[in-house]
Amino acid sequence: MAYKILADVCTSCGACEGECPNKAISHKGKLFKIDAKKCKECVGSFPTSQCVEVCQAGAVVKLEEAA
Repeated sequence: MAYKILADVCTSCGACEGECPNKAISHKGKLFKIDAKKCKECVGSFPTSQCVEVCQAGAVVKLEEAA
């Protein structure tokens, strides 16, 4: 499973991008996105997904929750 950034909730603060150990988060302008192929949910690096931990807006959700 991977995560997704909800564009309508994201404040474009950029906090998540630097926290990702797999460099799965990128942005184009103010739109941030997570590459599902690169996202490993921080398994092996951290006990919890760091993008979720640092997102103050609550914009980062599991792909299954975004549907």
